[in-house]
Amino acid sequence: MENRVLPDDYVALCLLKGYFGVFPIRLIKLMNMKLDKPLTGITAFFIVLLTMPLGHAAVILLQSALGKDHVVLAGLLSGLAGTAMLLFGMRVSKELVATLLGLFGALFVWAGWIEIGFEYYAKRLGIEPVMLNGELVTKAEYLLMPSSVGFFAVVMLYYLFGVRTGCRFFLWFQRLLGIDKVLEQPVRLSRSSAMTTFMEFIVLLWGFYMVLLFAYDDQFAGDRHPVTCFIAFGSLLWSVLLFVKLIKIIRLDCAIRYAIPTVIIFWNVVEILGRWNVFTEIWIDPSNYVPEIVLMTVVLLILILSVLYGERGAWRGSEE
Repeated sequence: MENRVLPDDYVALCLLKGYFGVFPIRLIKLMNMKLDKPLTGITAFFIVLLTMPLGHAAVILLQSALGKDHVVLAGLLSGLAGTAMLLFGMRVSKELVATLLGLFGALFVWAGWIEIGFEYYAKRLGIEPVMLNGELVTKAEYLLMPSSVGFFAVVMLYYLFGVRTGCRFFLWFQRLLGIDKVLEQPVRLSRSSAMTTFMEFIVLLWGFYMVLLFAYDDQFAGDRHPVTCFIAFGSLLWSVLLFVKLIKIIRLDCAIRYAIPTVIIFWNVVEILGRWNVFTEIWIDPSNYVPEIVLMTVVLLILILSVLYGERGAWRGSEE
């Protein structure tokens, strides 16, 4: 009898069964069926959506667990881990795995090198957070983040005038300016799903963070200003339109990449409603909402393992 090496996803399923029982395994096997269009888009939406609050919660838990003396080192290591995920994703052949590695690589880099980096320099420069009636309104690092708007503009100049991407907005703008043919390449450039996902997540999150921070600033608008209301309800409408297109996508890796702008634009609504105290943002104070954070983590793990299990089954089926 030949020796067989157990695949990583099989080992992960066994571990999941050991920790949480047979229900997640049955759910994963149920989702191993061929996904219809709506289910593919909905699954992609919730995978990306759950990364948003869990990413916030992870940064806060990391800061509180390690303390101010070690949080910078943790941020540096987190960013390096995200970079390793990106590089590994650029080497794998499966589009879905590469997309997921690009997504979580971007999340680790954003949390480690950007958020914790801004926090470090905000404290070093003595920037005080915005407080209102004894409650924290805006953290000090977010007061510093809008200063990066010039760097963001340079990145946008490159994407708008320097390269052809798959983004419909950039393509429309390039056609509008009549530079689309100038940017056409005689030879198709190689494309990495991991790098595409990575940059898409970072740039979109960066851009809409600054949109909200400028809107919250009383020097420009204010968190109760009509401009902020327009951003909230405009983002809601925009995300609904994107979601309608998302649920028509068949391939899961493409759906996850399309879900990134859908979720980040929808998250504008979540951020503004939280700012208005419409609901409690449990990811801002995760230590007091451990069951909820654990539940979201388990759901995210089940979704990811289910799509990987389904991808493995589809790959085996195509081989047979």
